[in-house]
Amino acid sequence: MPKVKTNSGAKKRFVLTGTGKIKRRHAYHSHILTKKTKKQKRNLDHVAVLDKTNVKQVRELLVLR
Repeated sequence: MPKVKTNSGAKKRFVLTGTGKIKRRHAYHSHILTKKTKKQKRNLDHVAVLDKTNVKQVRELLVLR
């Protein structure tokens, strides 16, 4: 039986923490930044923990069982 491959896009977007949580970056922080306020951009800078509703999906993409 062939090996199960990790989704390459997910591999680049998510990081696993030491406690098993999954970290993600905020969207809307890569371009068209001139019309966004400093506060908006500053709040998008921070890394967020993935919501529990999406953890199962992302773990399957990263082949974490």
